[in-house]
Amino acid sequence: MVVTLFLLGLLYVVFVGVLVALGVRAVAVLLIAGVLLLVQYFLSDRIALYAMGGREVSPQEAPELHGLIDRLSALADMPKPRVAIADSDVPNAFATGRNQKNSVVCVTTGLLRRLEPQELEGVIAHEMSHVAHRDVAVMTIASFLGIVAGLMTRIALYTGLGDRRSNGQGGLPIGVIVMLVSILVYAVSFLLTRALSRYRELAADRAGALLTQRPSALASALVKVSGEMARIPTRDLREAEPFNAFYFAPALAKGETLANLFSTHPPLDKRLAQLAQISNQLGRG
Repeated sequence: MVVTLFLLGLLYVVFVGVLVALGVRAVAVLLIAGVLLLVQYFLSDRIALYAMGGREVSPQEAPELHGLIDRLSALADMPKPRVAIADSDVPNAFATGRNQKNSVVCVTTGLLRRLEPQELEGVIAHEMSHVAHRDVAVMTIASFLGIVAGLMTRIALYTGLGDRRSNGQGGLPIGVIVMLVSILVYAVSFLLTRALSRYRELAADRAGALLTQRPSALASALVKVSGEMARIPTRDLREAEPFNAFYFAPALAKGETLANLFSTHPPLDKRLAQLAQISNQLGRG
């Protein structure tokens, strides 16, 4: 994860350096991207809940779910996140929020119907680990470069930059150079943020398993959720796919190899192998 973040930072430095060398005034673009970053950072919990149709529930509405999160919060010695439920048959869960005091854990009704209590505990522990690790803040900052590159590409395409020359006698238009560099930077940052996301998922699996001391329950939930995805209508999966970065397990339609290649989550067998290793370690302990 450290190497990936370093490469993202290095990519950002190179990108800005190229823009400066070309004489492009990128201040306005950086300001726009900064505003978008702040909105995403401070309102991530509300945006995610609204987009996914989740609503906060009281202890009276969902006493068992609240009780489970109360226990895990005490075990993890962290503030209790807000609790929400999304009315969706896609079995999944997500956590979002910029820090532990401004976080929310949301589970779908499909997940609540399908999992046993210990399996649900493993999933919630995984999601609360994301909150404890400040993964929303990490991924928001990591995606900043991609936002900047995307804005630069649009400006190069839809403004007069393409008509400006690198010198007074013709030559390659600055707009074309900016567009090509921006596309390249966006592609590389996209791959790096996807790799970082996969590392964060493995870290959350490990932390969640150690918190509950039951890695087998989390493994069972992973297998069950992944298996149930194949029974969900393709239309519902496609509607859920834009939110895969938030989810406990990706909602992918069967056979979409390209989506699997650029997945925000590691392969199921890799996650299960890590949990089996943790189970063996705990057994020896």
